[in-house]
Amino acid sequence: MRGTESSSVLILGIGNPDRGDDGAGVWVAERLAERGAPAQVCRRDGFTLIEAWKGRQRVIVVDATVSGASPGTISCIDALRQDLPSEAFPVSTHGYGLVEAIAMARTLDRLPAELTVYGIEVASFAIGAPLSTPVQQACVELTQSLLETVGFR
Repeated sequence: MRGTESSSVLILGIGNPDRGDDGAGVWVAERLAERGAPAQVCRRDGFTLIEAWKGRQRVIVVDATVSGASPGTISCIDALRQDLPSEAFPVSTHGYGLVEAIAMARTLDRLPAELTVYGIEVASFAIGAPLSTPVQQACVELTQSLLETVGFR
């Protein structure tokens, strides 16, 4: 999607970098922002997601998933056409996560025109642990792909 104005696109990385692979979305968003892509970190509960994507046409969310797939597996869901499997997206420590935020935004008619969710399958949520090797590799791969998607190199 080259030539997209950055104000119409937003990439949100959510998670907790102090809980091992739960930091995958944060890692991706930070690397994208370093390269000048329209990305930001969202470490709070799901309510902040709705506010963050306000006024954006296209939103891409990156988060950790727990679906039983191999660690580092990347999934992609068009969240406007398909419900997110609630069991695959861990709820934030506040009890209101991505799945709940999308449902609330849908009810309030506050969804962006496009909403894509990338999940990276975790190996561990160990407190204080770094990203596992397969998740780190998936983060690098997804970062490069998203840079190309939004027209950055």
